[in-house]
Amino acid sequence: MAQQVITKAVLNNASAIAGKGMLVAATVPTGTTIHTAVSTIDEVFLYATNNHSASVVLTIEWDIANGAATHNTVITIPNKSGRFLIVDGRLITNAKLITAFAATSNVIFIDGFVNQIV
Repeated sequence: MAQQVITKAVLNNASAIAGKGMLVAATVPTGTTIHTAVSTIDEVFLYATNNHSASVVLTIEWDIANGAATHNTVITIPNKSGRFLIVDGRLITNAKLITAFAATSNVIFIDGFVNQIV
């Protein structure tokens, strides 16, 4: 069996590439693009920060196909409580898309990284 190579990389959303992370603007599906898998396997780690005056429900959409997510992760992000780990190494492959939407627009900030495994 060939040895696998693991490389740490930024999320491939334009804001993440610039080192800024991204605000979740969308409030309905299909949400704000977070990452598109580019390697054989991407191990995804995402963090969320809520600077709003109240807690906000955040939905991470996995594997968007034909405008509908096949799986969602739904989490309530407490307000003004720091940076929360929301995805802890979930695997995604084959150009699958990760998007997000929140109950309130432009108050949830997402950053993170991927371990690309080839």
